[in-house]
Amino acid sequence: MTKRFTLFLLALAVASGLVFSLGYISRSVPPTTSAAVTTTTSEETQPATAMWPFARTPLRFSDPVTAASSFAVSYLGFSAPVVGQFQQGDSRSGEVPVRSSTTGAITTVLVRQLTDDDSWWVLGAATANIQITTPSLLTNLKSPATLRGVSTAFEAQVNVELRADQSLAAIGTSNVMGGSMGQLASFEGQISFTRTTARYGTLLMRTYSAKDGSVLEASALRIMYAK
Repeated sequence: MTKRFTLFLLALAVASGLVFSLGYISRSVPPTTSAAVTTTTSEETQPATAMWPFARTPLRFSDPVTAASSFAVSYLGFSAPVVGQFQQGDSRSGEVPVRSSTTGAITTVLVRQLTDDDSWWVLGAATANIQITTPSLLTNLKSPATLRGVSTAFEAQVNVELRADQSLAAIGTSNVMGGSMGQLASFEGQISFTRTTARYGTLLMRTYSAKDGSVLEASALRIMYAK
């Protein structure tokens, strides 16, 4: 893990109210059990810092690893992720490492208990290979929005999309070019997006496998839409 990425991840976590360990232990995805997934019939407002689950649905998680695994598949688009052990931060937060394969790059999923029912919510994700510097967490975005950071990817291409709160649909797509062949390099670009009534949303950056098109890694940042 590079010093730059350590600082990037720490800044993201502190901004989200997290303090966590930076050690990782990989293991296979555990079977989803009914004890780890709960449902609710109450109507809730989406927590301002949370991407997943969607508050308008009954889906809730009593286990942080199950929450991270669900997010990796349903939100980030991983096909069959290898999910690591929960790394405790403070008493209500931590992180879960996710890989596309046993040897894949780590995508760190940040989780926290945000509500009175003590269920687990996902705040975002980060990978050392896609480090977003602009925008920052909870920045108000106007179209077109400027994108900056450092990355490395196959043929240097990183795929970008913006989503509105509680939605899997993209309201804007783009791509940026950084480094390749494992060498980090700066990227700068823009993304235009359709006007939305949502106050919050997600900036999602991913790389895909040249072999089968599956998601290799992702960084997901909680943002706001300017009104």
